[in-house]
Amino acid sequence: MTSNLERMLALVQQVFDSKNDPEQLDVNEIVMERLRIIHPSSISEYDDGNGPVVWVLLIPTTEEIMKRFLSNEINEQAILDLTPINVNYQAIYLCSVLVLPEHRQKGLAKNLCLASIENIRKNNAINSLFVWPFSKEGESLAERISSEINLKLYKKT
Repeated sequence: MTSNLERMLALVQQVFDSKNDPEQLDVNEIVMERLRIIHPSSISEYDDGNGPVVWVLLIPTTEEIMKRFLSNEINEQAILDLTPINVNYQAIYLCSVLVLPEHRQKGLAKNLCLASIENIRKNNAINSLFVWPFSKEGESLAERISSEINLKLYKKT
């Protein structure tokens, strides 16, 4: 039987195929450590007792970096690389949300995103959420989150 972790890793490749797209962030241990340094709530997961069933990656950053990404000046890796440490962030990039199929439509991803954003907002004046949607579900999730916590939503096309 395939573990939840193995299934999540397969889902990453299926949805994002980031290894073959230089515009995307290729998440590895170095990237995860940098995310944790930017803010501990940048990475979160929901574990049903048998391993992860939801993964969420958020990147708190500056409004300037958000604008540069949305105007196609920089890619996802550059968002991470250019985001300064220990500053007041104004925007959050909803980088990736993955949910195993049998756990979808239960609100797990939305609740995990909301909790992470709330933690980030405790010490940051976040007023924008931005996303590069890879699916209708991802776009819908971003819309629900921005509406629920009153953040202006920007979408990369």
